[in-house]
Amino acid sequence: MSEFDIVPSAAIASGDATDAYFDRTVEALEHAGKNPTVVAEVTASQFPTGEWHTLAGLKDAAHLLTGRDLDADALPEGQLFDGGPVFRVEGPYLEFCRLETALLGFLSHATGVATAALETRRAAPESLVLSFGTRHVHPSIAAMIERSALLGGLDGISNVAAGEVIGHKAGGTMPHALVICFGKGNQEAAWQAFDEAVGPDVPRVALCDTYSDEVDETLRAAEAIDDLDSVRIDTTSSRRGNFRHILREVRWELDARGHEDVGIFASGGIGPTAIRDLRDIADGFGVGSYVSNADPLDFALDIVEVEGEPAAKRGKLSGAKQVYRSPDGSHHIGLADREGPADGEPLFEPLIRDGELVREFDVDAASERALADAERVGFGEE
Repeated sequence: MSEFDIVPSAAIASGDATDAYFDRTVEALEHAGKNPTVVAEVTASQFPTGEWHTLAGLKDAAHLLTGRDLDADALPEGQLFDGGPVFRVEGPYLEFCRLETALLGFLSHATGVATAALETRRAAPESLVLSFGTRHVHPSIAAMIERSALLGGLDGISNVAAGEVIGHKAGGTMPHALVICFGKGNQEAAWQAFDEAVGPDVPRVALCDTYSDEVDETLRAAEAIDDLDSVRIDTTSSRRGNFRHILREVRWELDARGHEDVGIFASGGIGPTAIRDLRDIADGFGVGSYVSNADPLDFALDIVEVEGEPAAKRGKLSGAKQVYRSPDGSHHIGLADREGPADGEPLFEPLIRDGELVREFDVDAASERALADAERVGFGEE
């Protein structure tokens, strides 16, 4: 028994993180001496729907299939799509039969998170937006959450271990617990201890809603810490009242006392709707559960060719396909062996050839792609 309820990486890579019926499938095919060469595609919708999502999880999916006797193609990471296939794999079916469960999990969950992150980013294009949400999910998936948040355009992450996994340094300042440890009435001591203890690269951000009125604590923090960068307002929802008015009051009183250079950072139950309402007052936002708890996209993997012949279950489209982006931003889906629309840009790119990974992954490049594509198709516009 493992100390934590975490499926180890080795079990995922080997195919043991599978649904049991794939084990039965392997047994039946091997018993019958069958292992057909198939083409299988990952789709959420067969035809374009106009509901856009941001493809993520591709790096993990690619590494899952690397080293096996197969080829794979996929849309670029960060590409927006609204239907049709996003991933295609071709090879002897037994090479990847038991990997379907993990493959879909890698793509489905990360895509949901990245899409929510992009929606959040688009709500405040000019603001600092940070990912605060890994406390709401199982710690074993923190790196996926943080990478998907960055892919969706967020500016930073908070989970230290996740940052080490994905090669992106985590950031953060102080929780209410720090202030509480110094006791009511001693907020200045907490803020000053933080200021004196942390390195010069850490922004001086004081949490200003622990014991007293937000304006009161804000002005006290501005006096207690030289070169205060900003205050964070994280007022509990039951005490918020009109949160916009609270932040407007904080901004007014800071300005009235000569602290125009002190910013306001808002957090606590923040999502795109709240951001749009507050972005003219707050300089930055911490977003938690809206991104981390995003629903996975309901992808499915379906065989569409067997031994070169079209084949599909009822309700699915047979034959290997290509997806095209039209100049107006819409998608066109067609058979891969037919000529596409004259003005269409084919989106599938090689991912694996003869078991070898032929694509590199760069989360910053994927984020730039997602942001540019969101602008192109009008994703998240209000």
